[in-house]
Amino acid sequence: MADNTTPIAPQGTAPDRVDLMSDASVAEWSKKLDVTEDQLKEAVSKVGDRATDVEMHLKGTRSTTNEERVKEAGGA
Repeated sequence: MADNTTPIAPQGTAPDRVDLMSDASVAEWSKKLDVTEDQLKEAVSKVGDRATDVEMHLKGTRSTTNEERVKEAGGA
């Protein structure tokens, strides 16, 4: 079982930051926050790279479930 208290910080990245220059960081934060990579990048562009700010922004902007938003965006 995964330990959700372990910060995900690819090589040298602060554990509470989303590094958009790292594909691994983007993939892991997208999975952890249950959003698409595009949603994550948009959130970071609006509120900065602090994971707590990104998470609060994403939770605050969800008027539907993420699955519904992915479908609306033309995803799977």
